[in-house]
Amino acid sequence: MPLFQKLKAAGALPSGVNTPQQVAQAIIDSVSLDNPVLCELTVNGPGFIMSRIKEEYLVRGVNEIITRGAPVKPKCCDAAANDEDMSGVVVDFSSPNIAKEMHVGHLRSTIIGEAVCRILEYSGKNVERVNHVGDWGTQFGMLIQYLKEEYPNFHEDIPNITDLTAFYKNAKSRFDESAEFKKISQLNVVKLQAGDEECRKIWQVLCDVSRMEFEKVYARLDISVKECGESFYNDKIAPVIDEFDSRGMISVEDGGAKCVFVPNFKIPLMLQKSDGGYGYDSTDMAAIKYRLNELKARQIVYITDFTQGDHFQMVFAAAKKIGWVDDDSHRLDHIGFGTVQGEDGKRFKTRSGDTVRLVDLLDEAVSRMEASLRERNSGSESKGGNVSEDEIHKTACAMGYGAVKYFDLRRNPTSNYIFSYDRMLDTKGNTAIYLLYAHARLESIVSKGKADFGVDVDALISDGKSKIALSHKSERNLGLHLEFFADTIEETLNDLYPYHICDFVYALSIAASEFVTQCKVLGSPEME
Repeated sequence: MPLFQKLKAAGALPSGVNTPQQVAQAIIDSVSLDNPVLCELTVNGPGFIMSRIKEEYLVRGVNEIITRGAPVKPKCCDAAANDEDMSGVVVDFSSPNIAKEMHVGHLRSTIIGEAVCRILEYSGKNVERVNHVGDWGTQFGMLIQYLKEEYPNFHEDIPNITDLTAFYKNAKSRFDESAEFKKISQLNVVKLQAGDEECRKIWQVLCDVSRMEFEKVYARLDISVKECGESFYNDKIAPVIDEFDSRGMISVEDGGAKCVFVPNFKIPLMLQKSDGGYGYDSTDMAAIKYRLNELKARQIVYITDFTQGDHFQMVFAAAKKIGWVDDDSHRLDHIGFGTVQGEDGKRFKTRSGDTVRLVDLLDEAVSRMEASLRERNSGSESKGGNVSEDEIHKTACAMGYGAVKYFDLRRNPTSNYIFSYDRMLDTKGNTAIYLLYAHARLESIVSKGKADFGVDVDALISDGKSKIALSHKSERNLGLHLEFFADTIEETLNDLYPYHICDFVYALSIAASEFVTQCKVLGSPEME
């Protein structure tokens, strides 16, 4: 027992206490019998303390949920809501590249980011959802030139580029094969950065077309995010470099590159390349300063793949070094997620080896869910089916998209996972489909209670006649699981990993299913 070891090492063991079991018994003896929470405390094994939760405590908790219409939030949520100065959070997530399709590589950042935003908003934080899209860089020179050649009437008629991947590949192919095309493309980069009107107009067309494609994914997944891409920070980079330089923190390396070294890293952040250009380091330092100073963020969360972990730790360290960040009043987080893999354990791709378009992945989940619903309807045809034909597609969308999201969220984001439609759409186990059917079962009981027995649960609650008693062990178990809600939220706010909430909901669903299985609800004396 660690407590016994600490007390012994400190010479603080109470008189007559010489073993871990005696320490445990001393703790039990100090717990008042009339405490409102614990009962039946006993010493177990090498010094563990076992106890039960008092039934009246669980009853009071369940009745409070019914009265309030929602579980009680942890106290840390009240603190966040009441302190406006500490409530500002920026969450940087999704971040696709302009003129490229959103693919399976964007799946985790988008899904995890939306979940983190909702959790923080629930806790009382004022959340700024930022989509740091890749809308700037040397690649735009070739994209501008390719669009000019392929769509000469782009001024009057916005091109219908529905396959961004093919567009980008074709432009890259021309760039690699034609020296003349490559030279013009490089000149386009200079003209774009100098503000050339035509290049800017084409760049804007590419951005607009890309946004329309991105929105197809965001609409399917119910994602809300505000675009603020790399180009937004262009005029903010030079002042950042000047600030570091004025503080004597710039190290000019071979070739003239301007760098900043930070503790615990041998490689520096490069704020300006030797040719005078800017890269990711430059943009991210300008972005973090803007978010801290202009958006007044007290917490910034970046959600990217795990390979960018060192980069963001260096950005955080540089922000602290120059004094933008105070450990006592700021929090900087990077959630680095693992890889989505195929059945072969490698990055998830199509059979032809291409990257999977995110729209196609999501639509395939819906298609399979539709087939599953129709099969269930056919199997229960004599009962009238489960979902009407008119509602099948809408229902399949909710279940299919939800299944993809939950399959990702239910695991630690730092781990890799194998993408499997069969497993995520399974009606058994820890899946969104199981949770949805468990919820539907409870809704069905409530509906039948009203239709067949004249018991209106909503009316009982509003009239104050819904007092709960917990007599059966499955009822007490369900009440106990409901009590875990506040602890789960608090735990999630510590590391911002949504899987804690998924674990809670899954365990709660199992407890609810056991309750309705072991305790008859409809037609029981308790209904009266």
